[in-house]
Amino acid sequence: MSKTAIILGATGLTGRILLASLLDDSRYTKIKLFSRKAIGISHSKIEEHLINVLQLKSITDNFKADEVFCCIGTTNSKTPDKGLYRSIDFGIPVTAAQLCVQNKIETFIVISALGADSDSKIFYNRTKGEMEEAILAFEIPKTHILQPSLISGKRNEKRAGEYFFKQFMKILNPLLFGPLKKYRSIHPTTIASAMIWLANNSSEKKRIVSDEIQTIHTKKQL
Repeated sequence: MSKTAIILGATGLTGRILLASLLDDSRYTKIKLFSRKAIGISHSKIEEHLINVLQLKSITDNFKADEVFCCIGTTNSKTPDKGLYRSIDFGIPVTAAQLCVQNKIETFIVISALGADSDSKIFYNRTKGEMEEAILAFEIPKTHILQPSLISGKRNEKRAGEYFFKQFMKILNPLLFGPLKKYRSIHPTTIASAMIWLANNSSEKKRIVSDEIQTIHTKKQL
């Protein structure tokens, strides 16, 4: 097996871990990266393209692979402008899905968020929900939308409020079980692992919530 994968968001927390995992995976011989800044990794599998990811359509002819992994996402604190926020969290994944259809890429796996809801009064949740609905409307044969809870792990940039909440969740996680289990914080390695498993195995589930992501990760380790 010799596959080519595209990663959008490879410089982010989960994207970097996903990239490292794919580089170690013998099923993949080429990893195409489309991002605005260099990843800073030299590897024979990596084909890096520095572009304005808000203009993905400009590289339509090069947007060709067996699978697309979309790890794009921002935050209100990092991107307070709602127009730009929507262009990133909605525009990039939806454009990527459109290019998948155009270039006959049949596997598209994207990270959304727990609580995504197109009818939500919360802008963040509503944007994620609208993104999910737009992507599902393309009917890409193998589409999976991951909805993680708070993502743990160390980021390059400092987010004071998020840091303290993560510390709080470390204490709270063991108390969340049953229906509340999906609210436990989740490590980016778990998300990346589940994305790869979904790309290489059959699953009818389109939307996958946080505790189900953990279950898939555990399954991959067996």
